[in-house]
Amino acid sequence: MTAAAPAKARPPRPRPSLLAPAGLVLFVAITWWAASEELGIGFDVGELVGNLTRGADILAEFFPPNWSFLPATVEPMLETFAMAVLAGLIGCAIALPVAFLASRVTAPGPITYAINRSLMSVVRALPDILYALVFVAALGIGPLPGILALVFFNVGVVAKLLSETIDGVDRGPIEAARATGANRLQTVRWAVLPQVLPNYVAYSLYAFELNVRASFVIGIVGAGGIGNLLNTERRFFNYDNLSVIVIEIFVFVMLIEIVSIWLRRRLV
Repeated sequence: MTAAAPAKARPPRPRPSLLAPAGLVLFVAITWWAASEELGIGFDVGELVGNLTRGADILAEFFPPNWSFLPATVEPMLETFAMAVLAGLIGCAIALPVAFLASRVTAPGPITYAINRSLMSVVRALPDILYALVFVAALGIGPLPGILALVFFNVGVVAKLLSETIDGVDRGPIEAARATGANRLQTVRWAVLPQVLPNYVAYSLYAFELNVRASFVIGIVGAGGIGNLLNTERRFFNYDNLSVIVIEIFVFVMLIEIVSIWLRRRLV
């Protein structure tokens, strides 16, 4: 008879990690610091609850909406849509080569990679409304400053997302292209671009969706579109007209988002 195999020793139980408790303590400390009156913003729950009804009178003026004002919003809304489309086309077209230059896989060298990464960080660091303020000051009120602001916004978003996608592509086609004697541009065109093209289209649709939202905000500072009209009605306290614009923006954004999500799901 063969001897019974010795029972395998149970592996030792892993030691409990202190990372989660330490993270919770850090979160509580930062929250307390942000809410404290001496160091932060002085957040007071009691004051918040007590002031909830202070805007009730103003909110009541939003209803009923003045639907006769709706025809006056059609042209600014179309201008907003045109701004989003043009900025998306120009910004995403610029973002494509920038993304290839900002990826370790396709950049010609470490210096080019570092320069493009740094430029992308700078572009993304500034919000779209700040770009709009700068271009409005330089070019005047109108849709052109809004388009330029959204172009910079698109380049920062799409180039960042696409460069990270390029970093994770399959290296097999790249090595095969280089083995056949393809140069760098040919390798990018035939071995990398087909792998990331569906993602690029999806990111471009996502950027267009963001453009529609951002164009409402930058219009408030004079960059054209429905945001400019919204700001005008707000300054004259025409809250019933404002409610029409708000409802129209909500419906428009929801429709754009539904179509964009539907298209992105079929591309990626």
